[in-house]
Amino acid sequence: MKALRFNQTGDFNFLQYVDFPMPVLRVDEVLIEVKAARLNRNDLSNVMGRLPYTTLPRTPGRDYAGIIVDGPLELIGHDVWGTGKENGFVRDGSHAQFIKVHQNDIAIKPKTLSYIQAANCGTPYITAWFGMQSCQVQKSTKMAIIGAAGAVGSAAIELAKKKQAHIFGIVRSSEQVRVLEQKGIAAAALAESPETEGQLKALIQEHFKGGVDVIYDATGKYLAAAIPALAPFGRVAVIVAPGNGAVTISARDLYRNGAMIVGVNSLLYSAQECAVILKQLAHDFDHGLMQGYENIQTHALSEAVQTYQDLNNGMSGMHVFIP
Repeated sequence: MKALRFNQTGDFNFLQYVDFPMPVLRVDEVLIEVKAARLNRNDLSNVMGRLPYTTLPRTPGRDYAGIIVDGPLELIGHDVWGTGKENGFVRDGSHAQFIKVHQNDIAIKPKTLSYIQAANCGTPYITAWFGMQSCQVQKSTKMAIIGAAGAVGSAAIELAKKKQAHIFGIVRSSEQVRVLEQKGIAAAALAESPETEGQLKALIQEHFKGGVDVIYDATGKYLAAAIPALAPFGRVAVIVAPGNGAVTISARDLYRNGAMIVGVNSLLYSAQECAVILKQLAHDFDHGLMQGYENIQTHALSEAVQTYQDLNNGMSGMHVFIP
């Protein structure tokens, strides 16, 4: 089979598209023909050696959708999707023609989503799910989502809509505002500037008088600016940190408001834990409670090394490999 492989980290030149032996199944494992596999930014971090738990040599890739072609007879032929902290880090991942996983790590793919749409859901939806749970989002929660046009932000919107929360999307451009408003989501654009903190607070408090219960920052840029915009006992979800991760916040604003900062790291959750969530999400997609992604860019797996480099060099959008 064809697969991406890297034997050492620290340079994308170590990533190669190669012929590699087919996986050999052990008891209770299944072999999945990968129909689509998402490229995440932490796949880049994996190859660059920024994540301490990677074991080598390795095939990267966390998220996939495909069809079971070997394993227990009752499972063969089923369309599945999956993700998890093991894939691409301590066991070979999805950026290959085939992947093997334990049968407890799979979930049946939603019928209403294509392979490409399903593969693109894994990490973004798991990240959004645990952020929503940790921030106790429920019916009537006032919630601002920063980076609402991105993969995680879009997933957070779908999950918040299902919970009947009050949603306010914050994006980078007037075009993104227009797209969200066409979907019935109130939104505003926030331009980066030295006055960002004041602008963010003004935008949120103009929409939610008295502040907001939850701010989900899918960009990693606005933790310090978000805290003053919270209502009493508000929560800020942090899913990524820019640069070296050092952020200066006002502890006074935090404790005086009884506020809470919630860290969300999808790499804490096993493939088996993620499968439980994906089964619930499949039900929600198939019953029209949530909508799949649009505007996903696809790439041949043979072009994957260049795609890794392009994403690292600033290419935007959502990207999925087709083996």
